[in-house]
Amino acid sequence: MPEMRFHIRWPDGVTEACYSPSLVIKDYFQPGNAYPLAEFLARSRTALTIASDRVEAKYGRPCSLALAQLSRIEAAGRSFAGRPDATVKVEAFE
Repeated sequence: MPEMRFHIRWPDGVTEACYSPSLVIKDYFQPGNAYPLAEFLARSRTALTIASDRVEAKYGRPCSLALAQLSRIEAAGRSFAGRPDATVKVEAFE
């Protein structure tokens, strides 16, 4: 399976390289776009779950790296939950 990284910028300006075991991320995000926090979290949850499910279908077990990445995204997202105007920008795919 082709894996990829997607680079994001959190509302506080911190950048992060995120991992996906599948190119499905490209179906949910567009580089250069900023997404409201809740939408970014929902799209990440959907895309990384699909990616993990694809790994499970092929190898018989979910992708622990994708699920760990989702957990990190959700944890970081909680720190901005009190900011209704918070957005996350998807900067690039690699």
